[in-house]
Amino acid sequence: MSKRLRWSLLVGILIIATFLRFYHLTTVPSGLYPDEAMDGNNAIEVAETGHFQPFYVEDNGREGLYVNILALTFKIVPSAETTQPWIVRLPAAVAGVLTVWGLYLLIAELLGDAAGLFAAFLLATSFWGIIFSRIGFRAILAPLFLTWALWLFVKSLRAERDGKTTASGWWYAAVAGIIYGTGFYTYIAYRDTPALFLLFIPFFLRKPGFWKKTAIFLIATIIVATPIGWYFASHPGSFFGRTSEIAVTSSSNPAAVFATNIAKELLMFNWHGDYNWRQNVSGAAELPSPVGTLFLLGIVIAIISLIKSWRTRRNAIASDASADMFPPFALLLTFAWFALGILPAAASDEGIPHALRSILALAPALVFATVGGVWLWRFAEEHLHWRNEITRSILIIFLIIVAIFGYTEYFFTWAENPNVPGAFNENYVLVGDAINALPSSTPKYVVVNAGGVLARGVPIPAETVMFVTHSFTGADAAARNIHYIVPGSPTMGMDTMPVGTPSADIFYIN
Repeated sequence: MSKRLRWSLLVGILIIATFLRFYHLTTVPSGLYPDEAMDGNNAIEVAETGHFQPFYVEDNGREGLYVNILALTFKIVPSAETTQPWIVRLPAAVAGVLTVWGLYLLIAELLGDAAGLFAAFLLATSFWGIIFSRIGFRAILAPLFLTWALWLFVKSLRAERDGKTTASGWWYAAVAGIIYGTGFYTYIAYRDTPALFLLFIPFFLRKPGFWKKTAIFLIATIIVATPIGWYFASHPGSFFGRTSEIAVTSSSNPAAVFATNIAKELLMFNWHGDYNWRQNVSGAAELPSPVGTLFLLGIVIAIISLIKSWRTRRNAIASDASADMFPPFALLLTFAWFALGILPAAASDEGIPHALRSILALAPALVFATVGGVWLWRFAEEHLHWRNEITRSILIIFLIIVAIFGYTEYFFTWAENPNVPGAFNENYVLVGDAINALPSSTPKYVVVNAGGVLARGVPIPAETVMFVTHSFTGADAAARNIHYIVPGSPTMGMDTMPVGTPSADIFYIN
């Protein structure tokens, strides 16, 4: 494949990824889930105060990178747009596109350009990838930083092989560490990923400068991750937080629950997926049938390939190079990545299977599908003696089917389902819009009957209204004459509903 063709195809894939993540982003999905609004409210406050934090404690605690990116975004976009739900989702859409690019670079480095392009296309058109690229959840940042960090670290260890200078390898290692360290500010599931890098030791140990590059990588990682590490050391409760509340260890039979959860997580790729309409077409498999079939084939091929490599070259474990179609390092890395990706969901005892907590498993699942696709292509050429025109035609048809499925599954099957607006609390946005339509001189009382954890004395469901009306802080609420009431709550700072004020407008969050 020529360099020009390779880059043309990659640009085409990135255009597809961009379209599927930005098309109608201002209106789809409708509504704004309170967790998204919480990030937006924190970000507005940070944009106004400049008080960036590594970790935000409200809403069960969240790593701070997504909020901080939003805060910078709010400093750029016009003030009239800062309370629009789509703004909260803008960084997720950008992250989704960049992850497609990063996956191409990583898989092209490990399995070749054609495999890299195929994997990138699968991610670009993946419903699972699209849906989380259009929701303002911080989890979408985790695969972005992990994918780029892995690619850069592999590049650093192969720098001399690729004809680059030793110094280039050091720079790759440093940038890899910076990006990898930044990932610890994204999502709780990212904390499992250090185990991935242990795989590099047996495969790259004999490479020139391995320990020096590894040291540079680790130092850069530690420097960048120190602020959040220091925060957790000072606030150990925040480190465990929500995890300890929903862990399988809190169940009566943790081992049995964990085993059942693993089975459910494995079945979600081809059988029953996440039942939450906010995160999936309820109960649908996370991978479309054509991709899911290649995923299963890829796992089988990967296992067979590893067994063959072990039998024919007992020292294969000591080298990252291989004459085989699929190098052992690439396959073992994919298996480890996949296992670590489903672990956070399997270790919890809530909403299994869970597409959000398994977000790190998406990329390696598509790498397995890529392995299956590459093997099938080679098999057709070598054993079925199909002409290139036939195999290319079949490939093009497959890609068109997958792309159409991703588009229709998101914008029609999912987005037009009546359960989706409720999953994103569209009714709360409508309350906020109604409040915005009133003059600031009119007192507005918002009675928060809905339950949930408290954020500064108010249940989380109120966050959506606060974001839409720009009334998260006490000063902003007072400026807009908005008062939040929690019936029966003695919490400090809560307003008391005045009696006999007919000029006041009262709204309810149920």
